Amino acid sequence: MTDVQTEIAPVTRPNGKEPTRELKGLVLSGGKGSRLRPLTATGAKQLVPVANKPVLFYALEQLVAAGIREIAIVTGDTGAQVEAAVGDGSAFGAEITYIQQTAPLGLAHGVMTAREFLGDSPFCMFLGDNFLKQGIAQHARRFMTGNAAGQILLKRVDDASAFGVAVLDDQGRVLRLVEKPKEPISDMAIVGVYFFGPEIHQITPTLKPSGRGELEITEAIQGLIDAGFVVESSVIGDEWVDTGKKDDMLEANRVVLAMIGRRVDGEVDALSQIVGEVIIEPGATVIESTIRGPAIIGAGTTLRNAYVGPFTAIGERCALTDCEIEHSIVLSDSAISGIGVRIADSLIGKEVVVERSAQRPQAVRLMLGDHAHVGLI
Repeated sequence: MTDVQTEIAPVTRPNGKEPTRELKGLVLSGGKGSRLRPLTATGAKQLVPVANKPVLFYALEQLVAAGIREIAIVTGDTGAQVEAAVGDGSAFGAEITYIQQTAPLGLAHGVMTAREFLGDSPFCMFLGDNFLKQGIAQHARRFMTGNAAGQILLKRVDDASAFGVAVLDDQGRVLRLVEKPKEPISDMAIVGVYFFGPEIHQITPTLKPSGRGELEITEAIQGLIDAGFVVESSVIGDEWVDTGKKDDMLEANRVVLAMIGRRVDGEVDALSQIVGEVIIEPGATVIESTIRGPAIIGAGTTLRNAYVGPFTAIGERCALTDCEIEHSIVLSDSAISGIGVRIADSLIGKEVVVERSAQRPQAVRLMLGDHAHVGLI
């Protein structure tokens, strides 16, 4: 997959008598990632890869593609990992500022934490574990050429009971927000990308913790509406994934891999078969194996007598021998060998070993971390 293009000029917003100002970016990259444990027990959920690239990177690329280059990343306990992965932002064409959040006290608290960085500039807040297929450029331009104090992205869903939803008027302006409604009052789920003007800073200091002890961004947006400010909506028609769970990660992986082209930079022997859109990174070796795309094989990985099926991403420096796998993600430095059944719909972490044991008596022998889930045939 080619990187997101960045030729779009920086967007600016009319501001009455004052000079126009560029839109800033605010990426929230804290949170515990409890729904992805044990994978995120010691790592940032935003760094779990989709098609061999951390999901956080897609957010940064899409902000830059929308002309937003001054970006702050709000981090939590895994801040050092995030900073090590992202660096100063130059690789993305951005300038990155890191802001430590004292505790995961809610999205609105993230805005308050970044108050000094944001100043009086309008900004786009992007949740670092959200993935949008087509990016945010058109939505950013709409906000910056309008006069709304806020703009939220929405997606039509079949079952809104698991989401925060928005109730709109006939012009698409937001009337109210409801978190996980028990009754079907709206099919418009709130996507994890928000646009705000400086008016939001009038509301956040007035918020009270919710029942789960957080300062909710939905309450802040409702506060804007109740104070008489206009909050617009922007309905997306493309695919959106909140990558908070294993199946969500696999879905995002599927979406990205469906867009890749064929590129073979590694070594493939004459007995191997490569079918469809497959990326084989430099240093990867494919021996007597079959790969059916779309799929990606990371740098330094070795496949020997293996089958890799569609919608599979194999990370760097892995070793797959005498095994079959499809519709899965395998993180770096893992090894799979001698498995007699095909692995599917799986998310396998770093430095994991999956192998058939020769020990007698035959038995399933496991060493699993907290919150692991194993499905056996």
